Amino acid sequence: MKKINVITLGCAKNRVDSEHIAAQLAASGYEVVYDSDRTDAKTVVINTCGFIGDAKQESIDVILRAAKAKQEGRIEHLFVIGCLSQRYADELRGEIPEVDEYFGVSDWEGIARSLGAQYRTECLTERKLSTPKHYAYLKISEGCNWRCGYCAIPLIRGRHISVPMEDLLCEARKLAESGVKELIVIAQDTTYYGMDLYGRRCLAELLEKLCRIEGIEWIRLHYAYPTDFPDDVIEVMAREPKICKYLDIPLQHISDNQLSLMHRRHDKAQALELLRRLREKIPGIAIRTTLLVGYPNESEEDFEELKRFVEEQRFERLGVFTYSEEEGTFSATSLKDNIPQGLKERRAEEIMRIQNGVSADNNRRRIGNVERVIVDSREGDYYVARSQYDSPEVDDEILIDASERRLRRGQFYTVRITDAEDYDLYATVI
Repeated sequence: MKKINVITLGCAKNRVDSEHIAAQLAASGYEVVYDSDRTDAKTVVINTCGFIGDAKQESIDVILRAAKAKQEGRIEHLFVIGCLSQRYADELRGEIPEVDEYFGVSDWEGIARSLGAQYRTECLTERKLSTPKHYAYLKISEGCNWRCGYCAIPLIRGRHISVPMEDLLCEARKLAESGVKELIVIAQDTTYYGMDLYGRRCLAELLEKLCRIEGIEWIRLHYAYPTDFPDDVIEVMAREPKICKYLDIPLQHISDNQLSLMHRRHDKAQALELLRRLREKIPGIAIRTTLLVGYPNESEEDFEELKRFVEEQRFERLGVFTYSEEEGTFSATSLKDNIPQGLKERRAEEIMRIQNGVSADNNRRRIGNVERVIVDSREGDYYVARSQYDSPEVDDEILIDASERRLRRGQFYTVRITDAEDYDLYATVI
């Protein structure tokens, strides 16, 4: 069998794309490995990210290392796909000619054809998972219509396109049959799902139908745009026990001045009201948000307002990015990148210092709690588990002493939280 090493960079949406491509290749008799440094695969496919400056540089660095490996004869074929390739294919061809071919974000048929595989429409809902077999991401739409001032995603991936509901349910059922117990629903904006296909927002309906799939025990919602957040989604999250009390909702900022310059479609008052409703209707919900600092014209007053917001809201999960200018976006063409990089980084560090304290306090309050967790792995002396309040790879981990008893990856256990740090907790199985 021919062997192909697929390297995936960037977000979970890219991961899903790689898994679909891998299923197409596997259907043609190829053996696919993921992100492997210890493989004799002579063909490498790199799925790139082009979202922000650091991600683009990481993608370029990985391509250059693979190009060097090809020059040295350690690999024979090199293909590049994904966001960076979609946007900068012509420049990349000139700068890194060692790559056999560049493909855009959705050209799965092209990459299959170049690798000598047959592209099969009957495999569109098939996946070859790169995650542990007990959880998987379910990408429900492509692209985005919002066109926020800093974001290049609509320029790279185009307008919002929903995946038909019957295809998603078919894919989810296949995942459940393969052993997946946790579905992580993702899109650039999950709340907009269905508008293009059905003329209305259908996320709540989709979630309810996913809850009916036997074998799926947790459903987690990521990347929800705050503007016009659907009330029926809040209702179904509160009602359905399979839906985790968890929501990833990137707010970016809270200053009205910054929200307006960012071309967000909501203001501070609307954001605060949405947070109030979520916490009122879904008691105990863990809210993850992402903030952007150093955007053009972010004043000290804007930043102080953001700090107060973080202190007052006490988000369970929070991440910070510093602004990087992305060509073709509103901010790149119409605003001056006038915040020095050092100041951007200091502001990000200051937000995270506040959040570190918030996270430590939140975790300490969980000591003594009895919680249901799923075991992801074993690392050294501990099993690594997660609660419904934690998404894989980005959130807190619950560590269970492996000497107590043998646990199985992908199984649920009831534990008592015994100790806590800023971003980790310790527990014992009941």
